[in-house]
Parts: sequence; structure tokens; C-alpha cells
Amino acid sequence: MKVLILTYRVPFPPNSGYPIVVYNTIKGLLKLNVDVTLFSINTSKNPVDVDDIYDPVFENIKFHSFAIDTDINYWGMFRNIFSNESYNVSRYYDEEAAKLLENVLHENDFDIIQFEGLYVVPYLDVVKAHSEAKLIYRAHNIVFDVWERLAYGEKFIPRRKYLEFLARRLKSYETEQINRFDQIFAISEPDRQSILRMGCATNLEVFPVALDFEKYITQSVNYGFPTLFHLGAMDWQPNKEGLEWFLDEIWPDIEKLNSELRFYIAGKHMQQQFFDYDSDNVVVEGEILDAVEFINSKAIMIVPLLSGSGMRVKIIEGMAMHKCIIATTMAAEGIKCEHGKDILIADTPDEFYRSILQCITNPGKLAEIGDNARKTAEKNYNISIISQRMVQIYQQLINA
Repeated sequence: MKVLILTYRVPFPPNSGYPIVVYNTIKGLLKLNVDVTLFSINTSKNPVDVDDIYDPVFENIKFHSFAIDTDINYWGMFRNIFSNESYNVSRYYDEEAAKLLENVLHENDFDIIQFEGLYVVPYLDVVKAHSEAKLIYRAHNIVFDVWERLAYGEKFIPRRKYLEFLARRLKSYETEQINRFDQIFAISEPDRQSILRMGCATNLEVFPVALDFEKYITQSVNYGFPTLFHLGAMDWQPNKEGLEWFLDEIWPDIEKLNSELRFYIAGKHMQQQFFDYDSDNVVVEGEILDAVEFINSKAIMIVPLLSGSGMRVKIIEGMAMHKCIIATTMAAEGIKCEHGKDILIADTPDEFYRSILQCITNPGKLAEIGDNARKTAEKNYNISIISQRMVQIYQQLINA
């Protein structure tokens, strides 16, 4: 079975949500002897030096990439207003990249071509013109929904109006494209329901984040207590928005609970405004080399998202690392978990305060929630089980 996977960024190294999902998808397919070719847009936002990739997964695939400047251009934004295209999506399309993809399609006879996310869908016409493969769209989130929620929370009226405009364009594009595929993969059940409401009439299945649990080995004696931590890329607006809310509205009361309490913040593209919070009790580390080591060394994961869709991969990783996670309902959306059993849900400053107080005064409860979280993650997000089911869908499509 030959599979081509299209991605809007190079998934090496797997150091944030989207790369982790794609990387583990490829890893699981390789374990089942699937012949995998990867075609990636190498963006200016997340550039990767391909010559510096040293990874056993990378060594077992055929790889093609094309560098594109996807940075926001204000003249491009202005011109786009008078077009019918979504500016969010059109920035990822390049004629030369399309020609390279066309060559790959001419040189290979693929059984399955899988589009990982909305930003590679502009290449769908090229694929349809040059391949007879079955086509799959994997929705990592409902993109327009993220922008609608960001617009709703924006107080500056001109910016809110523009965000609403972008959301409308995205909604129109997503809705138009959704039925042009042979199969849709949603990453969570809430997203599946959203896709159905968009008028999806094609095959639709849920394929969540898959983890290789051999990678997530905990050493409980190493973690500091009491410590809180937040891990997330700060170039994703919902992460930035949620962390600002936690630091401004919640943390001032939390740090009074215990003079030894520390809050560690890490993630790519950390902006200066967060380093300004750095103090004796707030440690801003910026980008880190090893996320698993960072998670293992801290006690309580804080995920204060107020907007977004899809599935928060870092929550699944935290569960795999036996962490007690305190998250908003929005952050935990789509994840199989139960408040008070394998996660703590908090949506207001008071709820965050009470949850954190419970954790630092009752270490036994902290450990119990963490252990339950690991069991839940193993049951629902195992790479072997999810990969086997994905290949079964592939085979059904090929045989249809």
C-alpha cells in the first residue's frame, strides 16, 4: 500500500501539536509496512533545515518539501479583500510547489493521498488532475471556528471586524471543500459533529491523537513540588490569549497560597510580554529542547484555553506522563476524560484557585488523578490501535 501525506509544515522534529499528530501517524503506518511518501510545505513561520533531520521515521520515508514565505503581508491582506479567496489558506499555495507535487504524482502510483489540515487543500485540484488515488482530508480542527471565537473575544472593533471577515471566508472555503474527498477524518467527536453541520455527505470517522507510550516513561521521584507549568506554542493565538488571562486574572491570588510555589512557562515563539512576567515565582523558559523531560520535572499542568477547536495534544501528553491537569472546558473539549477522576476542569478564577489549592494540599489526590489519566490515555490514544484502524479504512477505500 502506497500512501502520500501532504502537510503544511515539516513534522520534524515532533515538538508541537500538529507535528506530533502527523509524525505519529507516519510512525504508526510504517510499523504496519505501509510505503509512506511525505510532501511538506516548509514555511517561513516554522522553517526546518531538512539536512539536519536525523530521525528513524524520516529515514524510512520518501520526502519532498518546498519552502514558502507564509508570513502575513499587509499589501497581500489588502488585495485579498477584493478577491474570493481565503487569505489564511491562499498564503500556503505556490505554483512551483504545485509543479513539484505534480512531478511526485507522475513518478508514483499512490493508493491513498491524505491531506493533513486545511492549508494543503489548495493543492487538491493538482492531485485530482494527476492521480487516481483515494483522497482523505484530516481536519486537525475546524479552522473557521477558531477565528470566529477569536473575533468574538476581540474588543478593538476594527480588528474584530477583520477577524469576522477572515472567519467568513474560511467557513465558506471549508464548507465548499469538505465533500470533494472520499473520506474525512475528524480529530475529535465534537469536531465530527461540527463537520456534519457543515453539510458533510461523505464518509466521516474520528481519528484522535495517537501516542507511542513507550516514549512517555515517568520518573515520579524527579518532579518538583509544588510546581505548576504551562507548555504551548505562543504563536497560536488561543494559547497566548489563555495564558494572558491566567497570569493576569488568576495567578496573583494563586502565588499567595505558598511562598515556594513556582509557575513554569515554556513553548516556542515566546513573546517578550511573557518574559516581562518573570519573577521569583514565575519562571519563563521559552523554547525547550525536550518537552517530555520538562513535563516530567513538574507537578501540575495548567491549560487555560478560552478558544480553539481540535484536540490539545499537550493534554494527551500530560495524561501519558501521569500529570494532574487543570484545564478549561474548552481545552479539554474532545478528549475522553472525567472531571475529578483523570482531570480537573476549571473555567473561572475561583475554580482554578480551588483546584490548585486541592492539589497542593492533597498530594495523594494529585497522584491518583495522574495515574488515572495515564490509564485513560493508554486506553483511548494508543498508536498501534489507531494506526490499525486507519489502515483498515484505507483498505476499504481501495477495495470500494
